[in-house]
Amino acid sequence: MAYTIPLFNLNFDEREARAAYDTIRSGWISTGPKNAELEQMFASMLGVKHAVSVTNCTDALHLGCIICGFGPGDEVLCPSLTFAASANCIAYTGATPVFCDIVGPEHINIDPEDIERKITPRTKGIVVVHMAGFPARMDRIMEIARAHGLKVIEDACHGPLSEYRGRKLGSIGDCSAFSFFSNKNISTGEGGMFVTNDDETAAKARLLRSHGMSTMSYQRATGHATEYDITCLGYNYRMDDIRAAIAIEQLKKLPGDLEARIKVRARYLERLSEIDGITVPFADNREFVSNYIMPVVLNGGDREHRNAVRERIHAAGIQTSVHYPAIHRFSIYRGQGAVLPRTEFVTDHEITLPMYAALTLEQVDFICDTLKRALQ
Repeated sequence: MAYTIPLFNLNFDEREARAAYDTIRSGWISTGPKNAELEQMFASMLGVKHAVSVTNCTDALHLGCIICGFGPGDEVLCPSLTFAASANCIAYTGATPVFCDIVGPEHINIDPEDIERKITPRTKGIVVVHMAGFPARMDRIMEIARAHGLKVIEDACHGPLSEYRGRKLGSIGDCSAFSFFSNKNISTGEGGMFVTNDDETAAKARLLRSHGMSTMSYQRATGHATEYDITCLGYNYRMDDIRAAIAIEQLKKLPGDLEARIKVRARYLERLSEIDGITVPFADNREFVSNYIMPVVLNGGDREHRNAVRERIHAAGIQTSVHYPAIHRFSIYRGQGAVLPRTEFVTDHEITLPMYAALTLEQVDFICDTLKRALQ
């Protein structure tokens, strides 16, 4: 059906179209000067040493898992309440994802105490997801990681420019991954970024993203190199310059976009506080965040009740979603027998309401009024 209020809207205009057109006219559309510009811009905005552009966030996560040394026989802890890529990237290396529970409906990120409970002699690392752009409890997670010699990868796909105690998400762990998928805060259709403060890690990522080649095409085309060697088994994880040019324009818009989202969320919090029977995750957060999505959790009922509420909201022309079906329930991972009661409650009771910078306060009021009626 056509929705009057969609879940998300694309923040594109003539600037993205002009950037793509100009790049095409330049004669260089594969990985080149626009990627270099984007990487420098992204690293500067996050306050990190290195940003490496890649084809998508999943590939950035995969590179992180390889560089962190995950492999067959290893276990890597991760949440189940996230998109499947957060666990698949571990499995790609031959390691086993071990699913941890979330803190609860009020904080739907991975629980540091469950992380600590599930560490074994085989545990090699932790993949942390910052749900909806809100920070996981990174101080405690990094304390646990240091005590046990574990690598930490931040899946920050929801959180560009989000902060945790004065630091940007993605700058805290050993490395991190960001997404430029079509519905993210920064959108290029497909695309992503690998981020690290470690020089050796960045060098490995650049090597692995381009077949293990010692030089890239743009370096050779500009006369900086004429030959190359294949030094390791790499991948084709390069972003093209057309998408990089679009991402540059999106980055320019990002601070203003996030400021507008803060106002939208403030109105949501005001109006949702008037509705009985729901919990708003991260309602007590006071740090600057991306506000990527607007989740609410129903306090009662079951999955069928949640789905019925969503249908009533849809009938009013408002699109909703669910973030996310729990990974440990998918057929590929079900055999592990993970028991995650808080994750299962949230995945059966969560509704994602529309969130984007252009959402008006009147629309937020209509959404909240509709949710209230749907619950009754």
